[in-house]
Amino acid sequence: MASLRLTPLLVAATLALGACASTRGTDMLAADAPRALPDDGRVAVAWTDPAGFTELRRSANRYDAARGPWLTDLAQHLRKRAEAALPANERLELTIVDIDRAGDYEPWHGVALHDTRIMRDIYPPRMTVQFRRLDADGKVVAEGERKLSDPSYLMGIQPLNDSDPLRYEKRMIDSWVRREFADSTAAR
Repeated sequence: MASLRLTPLLVAATLALGACASTRGTDMLAADAPRALPDDGRVAVAWTDPAGFTELRRSANRYDAARGPWLTDLAQHLRKRAEAALPANERLELTIVDIDRAGDYEPWHGVALHDTRIMRDIYPPRMTVQFRRLDADGKVVAEGERKLSDPSYLMGIQPLNDSDPLRYEKRMIDSWVRREFADSTAAR
């Protein structure tokens, strides 16, 4: 008789989990997942197929690595910081080629920690970005590829928002934008 009472509960739990798993926009590998931020503003941000990102190819928990809005969150942060540093008459086109987030999953810790990202010095955040910087006439001012990394991410000053799961990647982006556009901000 107890199994009859549990059956509706199990059905409800299964449906709830199924609904969470099929929520649109949470799986960056889905065929209909976006590959760029909407083009509005002076900074365009796109990305290559995330299936090729180091974060997903080498992850010990590929399922967790592919879930959530972390890619679009990083792209939006990149756009926001670049727009603030870019001179008013310029445009920037960015393409994220690769991302390896700070930390990694270590499944050998057991089931209790299989979906927990472990932070160690050997797992620094890394990102590869291609860019084209255009002046007001559309002429290329600068272009290239940058390999961003923060090997001492655990030793730096801790960000104010230490509950942000992307704090190390965002700090790495902020550092790159400051270096890349130092001439632009100094000219203002």
